[in-house]
Amino acid sequence: MVCIKNKGYEASLEVGKLYRVIPDPEAQGHGYLRIVDESGEDYGYAADRFFSIEVPKPLERALLKTAS
Repeated sequence: MVCIKNKGYEASLEVGKLYRVIPDPEAQGHGYLRIVDESGEDYGYAADRFFSIEVPKPLERALLKTAS
């Protein structure tokens, strides 16, 4: 997901930055996404703060490797 709104969460989210999403069906059912933010921890944020993009598998693997 790419952050498109960070008002109120400027220290936790950067507009234009790609964020990792942790699957959480319960949060999604309430309009939230579980996002690994700038703290390195995952928190629930309103889904309208983000835009979904399709990341090619080779890039996804490279990004996940550097995040570990």
